[in-house]
Amino acid sequence: MNTIRFKIARIAAAVLVAISTFAIFGAVNDYASAASPAVVTGEVIRHDHLDFGPRGPIPLKVLAFHDAMRKLWEDHITWTRMFIVSAVADLPDVGHAAERLLQNQADIGDAVKPFYGEAAGEQLTALLRDHILIAADLVAAAKAGDAARVEEATARWYVNADEIAAFLNSANPKNWPLDEMKAMMREHLDLTLEEAVARLTGDWAADIAAYDQIHGQALEMADMLSTGIIRQFPKQFK
Repeated sequence: MNTIRFKIARIAAAVLVAISTFAIFGAVNDYASAASPAVVTGEVIRHDHLDFGPRGPIPLKVLAFHDAMRKLWEDHITWTRMFIVSAVADLPDVGHAAERLLQNQADIGDAVKPFYGEAAGEQLTALLRDHILIAADLVAAAKAGDAARVEEATARWYVNADEIAAFLNSANPKNWPLDEMKAMMREHLDLTLEEAVARLTGDWAADIAAYDQIHGQALEMADMLSTGIIRQFPKQFK
């Protein structure tokens, strides 16, 4: 009798373990599906938020480039924020933050060289360096309370943004329409300005909210740029 009970208990335990394993496996799969739209299948990957034309498996080269572009623009907004925080508070690391931020502009320029050439990459880097250096002038002027300098730097900053938009449009007019590029760059400046003003005035809630907004906008910028390049040079991503 004890032997029969023992066998029954073992069978019941095995059934419970199997049921628990199945439930956990199902829950993990449900979570993974909800948390990430990406599903890897051999040498391709599905990533539903990407828009490269007809739906279907997306080559891993496409996804890698898409993610690399996002990393570059996340670095851009992260180190811009680090610079703003350090410059406003006169922290001793401000020079290092500025140096790292400027390196990011070179990294973005390097990312487009395989598609548009060395000269175009260097031109984009130069435009983006101006974007950062003018922003630094603007922060310094605002911190000093110099309204005239703020106005002059702001005007130069938006002219530079239009120059970046024009450069992008000239490189890829079909996928980067001029109006869209201008709107993208101006929104980027508007949100960065909101972030800097909030930090300068000590409005910490607005500062955080502005950074959250610019983070999302930077990802949209990155996706617009990577999608445009992939569509213009599809053979390089097969």
